[in-house]
Amino acid sequence: MKKLFFLLLIVGSSALMTGCASGPKYSEMKASFPAVPQDNGRIFFYRTAVLGAAVQPAVTVNGKEIGTAQPEGFFYVDRPAGNYTVETSTEVERRLSLTLETNQTRYVRLNISMGFFIGHVYPELVDNMAGENEISDCHYTGSK
Repeated sequence: MKKLFFLLLIVGSSALMTGCASGPKYSEMKASFPAVPQDNGRIFFYRTAVLGAAVQPAVTVNGKEIGTAQPEGFFYVDRPAGNYTVETSTEVERRLSLTLETNQTRYVRLNISMGFFIGHVYPELVDNMAGENEISDCHYTGSK
């Protein structure tokens, strides 16, 4: 009986901690994204992995929080052309530097790796073809 109780407890806890994104999919929204403002570019951030679902750190661009790394979720920001630093932080800080040009679209995948106490989410710049393919089933989580 104790084993059954613990099994149910583990399964129930896992279900509560999944926390996957639940908005509309990128593939459903793609045609309705607003145009990129003049003299700006767009950066999409997405996380395909469900592994480590409870680990959802804030994502910052040049020190300003713009969203969270939710499993199967995506969001985007429009920014003027320039140099940017993307950062996530759990027990360690992970950084990515990128340059954004006018009318350019960039894709940043938020990967997860094992850490000492908890997982680490780290940003990785991917080429546009890979980014658009990988993000297609992710759900919109909004941006700040």
